[in-house]
Amino acid sequence: MELRTLRYFVAVAEELHFGRAANRLHMSQPPLSRAIKQLEAEAGALLFTRSPAGVALTPVGSVLLEEARALLDHADRVRGRVSAAAGGATLTIGILGDGADPGVARLAAAYRRRHPGTEIRVRDTDLADPTCGLRAGLVDVALTRTPFDETALTVRALRADPVGVVLRADDPLARREGLRLAALADRRWFQFPPGTDPRWQSYWNGGEPREGPVVRAVQECQQAVLWNGTVGLAPLGHELPAELAVVPLTDMPPSRVVAVWNEGDTNPLIRPFVEIATAAYRR
Repeated sequence: MELRTLRYFVAVAEELHFGRAANRLHMSQPPLSRAIKQLEAEAGALLFTRSPAGVALTPVGSVLLEEARALLDHADRVRGRVSAAAGGATLTIGILGDGADPGVARLAAAYRRRHPGTEIRVRDTDLADPTCGLRAGLVDVALTRTPFDETALTVRALRADPVGVVLRADDPLARREGLRLAALADRRWFQFPPGTDPRWQSYWNGGEPREGPVVRAVQECQQAVLWNGTVGLAPLGHELPAELAVVPLTDMPPSRVVAVWNEGDTNPLIRPFVEIATAAYRR
């Protein structure tokens, strides 16, 4: 059984939905289904029951889930310890489409000074996955924003940013010094793809169900505002094109910037990284 296939299995077992699991793994559903069928063939038993009511683990699947989690955790620990011992340590970081944040630049400089022998790999992710590929095992630690499902994750708060609404610069509301969410009730808001964490979607929709175009990237959000007059939320303090404006929202809770990693991950490179990040983001 390959580790990659076991990661696929764990995703389906935790989501109990092939579509959501495929979205979480950033892959299409057909190859995921084929991988699970191959795993069932190797196990010599069904791992899931499939019915119109949904997907459920079989007793064999429950046993494999427990063992797969333990095996994947052990594999991650082995990878971290071997890399560190070999002097060629590598840490993979997921960054949520926000690489222009000055905190990232300060963190990079501080980390390079203190750990010049560690290679950093960066995975820039889109807005559909606030955990930046962490649950799929694609990164070791993520620099992202809450809220999202924090089950089996460890979260360290780095900073809290006030939030505003992004509008076209010629929008009448763009001249206001501040707005309340109610002033935007009749507008179209950008949406994230189906399967996105509902906590994440709800926050960036101001806690209300909305309608509007589906986007994945910051640039797509900005273009939706520019071309269609769609509104969306964004942390204050980020540069925008001259054709757009951001107005502070007075009744919107702040957006928390966080470092997040898998609960129980003993990779020795994670803790030093998070400590340096905590200092870099609070300057």
